[in-house]
Amino acid sequence: MAQVIDRRLNGKNKSAVNRQKFIRRFQKQIKKAVTDAIAERSVTDLNKGEKVSIPAKDIHEPFFHHGEGGKREKIFPGNKDFQTGDKIKRPQGGAGQGGGNEASDSGEGQDDFMFELSREEFLQFFFEDLELPDLIKTKLTSITETRKVRAGHTSDGIPTNINVVRSLRGALGRRIALRAPYTKRLKEAENELEDLLKRHNETDAIIINLREEIQELKQKIKRIPFIDTFDLRYNNKIDQPKPTTQAVMFCIMDVSGSMGQEEKDMAKRFFMLLYLFLTKTYEKIQVVFISHHTLASEVDEETFFYSRETGGTVVSSALKLVSTIIQDRYPSSEWNIYAAQASDGDNWHNDSKFCHQILTEKIMPYMQYYAYIEITEDRHQNLWQEYLNLKQEWGNFAMQRIEKISDIYPVFRKLFQKQSK
Repeated sequence: MAQVIDRRLNGKNKSAVNRQKFIRRFQKQIKKAVTDAIAERSVTDLNKGEKVSIPAKDIHEPFFHHGEGGKREKIFPGNKDFQTGDKIKRPQGGAGQGGGNEASDSGEGQDDFMFELSREEFLQFFFEDLELPDLIKTKLTSITETRKVRAGHTSDGIPTNINVVRSLRGALGRRIALRAPYTKRLKEAENELEDLLKRHNETDAIIINLREEIQELKQKIKRIPFIDTFDLRYNNKIDQPKPTTQAVMFCIMDVSGSMGQEEKDMAKRFFMLLYLFLTKTYEKIQVVFISHHTLASEVDEETFFYSRETGGTVVSSALKLVSTIIQDRYPSSEWNIYAAQASDGDNWHNDSKFCHQILTEKIMPYMQYYAYIEITEDRHQNLWQEYLNLKQEWGNFAMQRIEKISDIYPVFRKLFQKQSK
């Protein structure tokens, strides 16, 4: 079967159609490269595109040729090396395929194909099968808000909703329909007058009557209004109910002295991924940034990702602040509430049980989903042990551990993987 490939140039010398076909064809290779990219990027580089390497053998295009097999006894013109019946040796392998480290005097191949993903394409692959778990609460499905949507046209309405094009189109159709019989008779009468003038004078009664009829037909055509109230059409809009799906995400990061620079960088990478995922995937989403050591404070995006503040560790200060903000600004009847907490798990020992109590009584009953990420290479800390008990009590509480940079994306996917319906 023949296949036509569109090679016409679009803007910037790229074919948008072929580009999308290429991305769909090499989706697995591109997705793997995107997944590997997170381990090599800093916090400031996460929001950029990516170069993807595709093996050269995978980018061939289909073509017509003779299939293998069958008996052939012809020698092609220009052959000097073979005669009928000779066996052709298999080509020798060499330093082809690109990436060889040593020189060779034989072999051939092609370098891998480098493909540049735009920022939007990179993020699309990055987050395509992720979602916020349980976004719409059961009790929220009965609480709806409405929005105006287009629903055709109507003959009644207010002047500001007049659809000018639709009205003029209706008026034109009406004029054509009403003029049709008069226009037809007018043309016949004019032809008849032209013929009679060859045999009669202007003063003859038949000529006078015919001219009067022509004049009357023209007056009737002129009296047809250009536009009538019957022609007016108005844009019709109706109220369409939609479920309330607004959500808020609390990002809680430990910036205490026990969190070294490497641990803080991994926490920031995780939250950068989460922030990009939320802002790209959801329209009605608010993000609350909270950083804490012995004291907790709500900060803006810039401070959250680039502040160098440090101190002791009292995790309950952050949880108290979360509880206060929920009560003041985000009633659970109107908001889907999520939280993600990153820490090395090292907490003032007497405070961990207090954290358990705050979460159980003041936070988890209002949460759709709470994710805790411990960033440590050593054994689990006391906060992890306390949260294990919490996980057994609440099915919407999740825990994961990050030991090194390469763990960030796999952990992120586990926490926000789409669930089967």
